Amino acid sequence: MVKQATLQSNKVPRIEDPKFALDNFNIQNQITASSRRDRIESPIDLAKLSIPTCICLDLEDLKCFEVVERQYERWGVIFQNSLAIQPSNPAFPSHSGLTVLMGAPKSGFLEATFLQPVNSVSAFVTSSQRLVLAAYDRDRQLLGQTVLASANLANSDSAISPNTLLSITGNNIYRVTFCAFDGQFVLDDFRFCF
Repeated sequence: MVKQATLQSNKVPRIEDPKFALDNFNIQNQITASSRRDRIESPIDLAKLSIPTCICLDLEDLKCFEVVERQYERWGVIFQNSLAIQPSNPAFPSHSGLTVLMGAPKSGFLEATFLQPVNSVSAFVTSSQRLVLAAYDRDRQLLGQTVLASANLANSDSAISPNTLLSITGNNIYRVTFCAFDGQFVLDDFRFCF
Protein backbone atom coordinates (compact mmCIF):
# COMPACT_ATOMS: atom_id res chain seq x y z
CA MET A 1 0.00 0.00 0.00
CA VAL A 2 1.44 3.36 -1.02
CA LYS A 3 0.61 6.58 0.80
CA GLN A 4 0.72 9.62 -1.41
CA ALA A 5 -0.09 13.30 -1.34
CA THR A 6 -1.22 15.56 -4.12
CA LEU A 7 -0.88 19.30 -3.79
CA GLN A 8 -4.01 20.50 -5.55
CA SER A 9 -5.67 23.13 -3.42
CA ASN A 10 -6.20 26.86 -3.41
CA LYS A 11 -4.23 27.16 -0.17
CA VAL A 12 -0.58 28.15 -0.54
CA PRO A 13 1.42 25.29 1.01
CA ARG A 14 4.05 26.44 3.46
CA ILE A 15 6.71 24.30 5.08
CA GLU A 16 5.44 25.60 8.41
CA ASP A 17 2.11 23.83 7.79
CA PRO A 18 1.94 20.76 10.06
CA LYS A 19 1.11 18.44 7.16
CA PHE A 20 4.43 19.32 5.51
CA ALA A 21 6.59 19.19 8.63
CA LEU A 22 9.46 16.72 8.44
CA ASP A 23 8.56 15.57 11.97
CA ASN A 24 5.46 13.94 10.49
CA PHE A 25 7.62 11.47 8.57
CA ASN A 26 8.58 9.60 11.76
CA ILE A 27 12.29 10.16 11.24
CA GLN A 28 14.00 8.55 14.20
CA ASN A 29 17.55 8.49 12.95
CA GLN A 30 18.86 10.73 10.19
CA ILE A 31 22.28 10.65 8.60
CA THR A 32 23.61 13.49 6.47
CA ALA A 33 25.44 11.86 3.57
CA SER A 34 28.40 13.49 1.86
CA SER A 35 29.60 12.74 -1.64
CA ARG A 36 33.23 13.10 -0.51
CA ARG A 37 35.06 10.05 0.73
CA ASP A 38 37.32 12.03 3.07
CA ARG A 39 34.43 13.20 5.27
CA ILE A 40 34.12 11.73 8.76
CA GLU A 41 30.70 10.16 8.26
CA SER A 42 30.90 6.52 7.32
CA PRO A 43 28.33 4.73 5.20
CA ILE A 44 25.77 2.59 6.96
CA ASP A 45 25.44 -1.16 6.74
CA LEU A 46 22.00 -1.34 5.16
CA ALA A 47 21.54 -4.96 6.23
CA LYS A 48 21.88 -4.07 9.93
CA LEU A 49 19.19 -1.41 10.13
CA SER A 50 16.78 -2.11 12.97
CA ILE A 51 15.19 1.32 13.47
CA PRO A 52 13.86 3.66 10.77
CA THR A 53 16.84 5.50 9.36
CA CYS A 54 16.82 8.33 6.87
CA ILE A 55 19.62 9.55 4.64
CA CYS A 56 19.64 13.23 3.66
CA LEU A 57 22.10 14.03 0.90
CA ASP A 58 24.51 16.89 1.49
CA LEU A 59 24.81 18.35 -1.99
CA GLU A 60 27.26 21.08 -0.97
CA ASP A 61 30.31 18.89 -1.66
CA LEU A 62 29.36 18.61 -5.33
CA LYS A 63 30.99 20.91 -7.85
CA CYS A 64 28.79 23.19 -9.92
CA PHE A 65 27.88 21.45 -13.22
CA GLU A 66 29.12 18.08 -11.91
CA VAL A 67 27.26 15.11 -13.38
CA VAL A 68 25.76 13.26 -10.41
CA GLU A 69 25.55 9.48 -10.76
CA ARG A 70 27.46 7.30 -8.29
CA GLN A 71 28.66 9.89 -5.76
CA TYR A 72 26.15 8.60 -3.18
CA GLU A 73 26.29 4.92 -4.10
CA ARG A 74 27.93 4.00 -0.78
CA TRP A 75 24.85 5.55 0.88
CA GLY A 76 22.51 3.41 -1.22
CA VAL A 77 21.40 5.58 -4.15
CA ILE A 78 22.48 6.04 -7.77
CA PHE A 79 21.22 8.90 -9.94
CA GLN A 80 20.61 9.12 -13.67
CA ASN A 81 20.25 12.29 -15.72
CA SER A 82 21.27 14.49 -12.81
CA LEU A 83 23.45 17.59 -12.67
CA ALA A 84 24.58 19.61 -9.64
CA ILE A 85 24.09 23.34 -10.10
CA GLN A 86 24.16 26.54 -8.08
CA PRO A 87 21.20 28.35 -9.62
CA SER A 88 21.89 31.81 -11.00
CA ASN A 89 18.23 32.22 -11.97
CA PRO A 90 16.38 33.57 -8.88
CA ALA A 91 13.23 31.73 -10.00
CA PHE A 92 14.90 28.47 -8.85
CA PRO A 93 16.13 29.12 -5.28
CA SER A 94 17.82 26.44 -3.22
CA HIS A 95 16.17 25.30 0.00
CA SER A 96 19.38 25.00 1.99
CA GLY A 97 22.93 25.78 0.99
CA LEU A 98 23.83 26.73 -2.57
CA THR A 99 23.76 23.47 -4.54
CA VAL A 100 20.71 21.70 -5.97
CA LEU A 101 20.11 18.85 -8.41
CA MET A 102 18.61 19.43 -11.84
CA GLY A 103 17.48 16.94 -14.45
CA ALA A 104 20.07 17.16 -17.26
CA PRO A 105 21.10 16.66 -20.03
CA LYS A 106 17.49 15.53 -20.72
CA SER A 107 15.59 18.44 -19.20
CA GLY A 108 12.60 17.83 -16.98
CA PHE A 109 13.58 14.30 -15.86
CA LEU A 110 15.68 12.86 -13.03
CA GLU A 111 15.84 9.28 -11.72
CA ALA A 112 17.15 7.79 -8.46
CA THR A 113 17.65 4.03 -8.01
CA PHE A 114 18.10 2.52 -4.55
CA LEU A 115 20.43 -0.40 -3.84
CA GLN A 116 18.09 -1.60 -1.08
CA PRO A 117 14.34 -0.96 -0.91
CA VAL A 118 13.27 2.22 0.87
CA ASN A 119 9.96 3.18 2.47
CA SER A 120 9.85 6.90 1.76
CA VAL A 121 11.45 9.52 -0.46
CA SER A 122 11.17 13.29 -0.25
CA ALA A 123 12.74 16.43 -1.70
CA PHE A 124 12.06 20.14 -1.83
CA VAL A 125 11.21 21.01 -5.44
CA THR A 126 10.85 24.13 -7.54
CA SER A 127 9.53 23.60 -11.06
CA SER A 128 8.55 25.58 -14.15
CA GLN A 129 5.74 23.08 -14.89
CA ARG A 130 3.57 20.48 -13.22
CA LEU A 131 5.93 17.89 -11.69
CA VAL A 132 5.29 14.21 -10.93
CA LEU A 133 7.26 12.20 -8.36
CA ALA A 134 6.65 8.51 -9.11
CA ALA A 135 7.80 5.44 -7.14
CA TYR A 136 8.49 1.99 -8.60
CA ASP A 137 9.20 -1.47 -7.23
CA ARG A 138 12.04 -3.84 -8.20
CA ASP A 139 10.15 -4.90 -11.36
CA ARG A 140 9.59 -1.27 -12.41
CA GLN A 141 5.90 -1.48 -11.59
CA LEU A 142 4.38 1.83 -10.54
CA LEU A 143 3.67 1.93 -6.78
CA GLY A 144 2.25 5.44 -6.68
CA GLN A 145 2.89 9.05 -7.47
CA THR A 146 2.73 12.51 -5.96
CA VAL A 147 2.02 15.61 -8.00
CA LEU A 148 3.08 19.23 -7.74
CA ALA A 149 -0.02 20.58 -9.49
CA SER A 150 1.58 23.56 -11.22
CA ALA A 151 4.71 25.65 -11.53
CA ASN A 152 6.03 27.12 -8.30
CA LEU A 153 8.80 29.45 -9.43
CA ALA A 154 9.98 32.16 -7.04
CA ASN A 155 8.86 35.72 -7.83
CA SER A 156 5.90 34.46 -9.84
CA ASP A 157 2.18 34.61 -9.24
CA SER A 158 2.04 30.90 -8.48
CA ALA A 159 -0.29 29.78 -5.69
CA ILE A 160 2.38 27.26 -4.65
CA SER A 161 5.54 28.52 -2.97
CA PRO A 162 9.00 27.54 -4.27
CA ASN A 163 10.77 24.68 -2.50
CA THR A 164 7.61 22.72 -1.83
CA LEU A 165 8.17 19.40 -0.09
CA LEU A 166 7.11 16.44 -2.22
CA SER A 167 7.18 13.01 -0.62
CA ILE A 168 5.99 9.51 -1.27
CA THR A 169 5.85 6.51 1.03
CA GLY A 170 5.34 2.82 0.34
CA ASN A 171 6.83 -0.62 0.71
CA ASN A 172 9.83 -1.70 -1.34
CA ILE A 173 10.52 1.43 -3.35
CA TYR A 174 13.51 0.71 -5.60
CA ARG A 175 13.31 3.66 -7.96
CA VAL A 176 11.80 7.12 -8.12
CA THR A 177 11.49 9.54 -11.01
CA PHE A 178 10.89 13.27 -11.04
CA CYS A 179 9.30 14.43 -14.29
CA ALA A 180 8.24 17.91 -15.39
CA PHE A 181 7.03 17.56 -18.97
CA ASP A 182 8.50 20.32 -21.16
CA GLY A 183 9.87 22.05 -18.07
CA GLN A 184 12.83 22.56 -15.79
CA PHE A 185 13.04 21.83 -12.08
CA VAL A 186 15.50 21.71 -9.22
CA LEU A 187 15.42 19.63 -6.07
CA ASP A 188 17.15 20.03 -2.74
CA ASP A 189 17.44 18.10 0.52
CA PHE A 190 16.86 14.73 -1.18
CA ARG A 191 15.96 12.30 1.63
CA PHE A 192 15.11 8.61 1.69
CA CYS A 193 14.21 6.35 4.60
CA PHE A 194 14.58 2.61 5.18
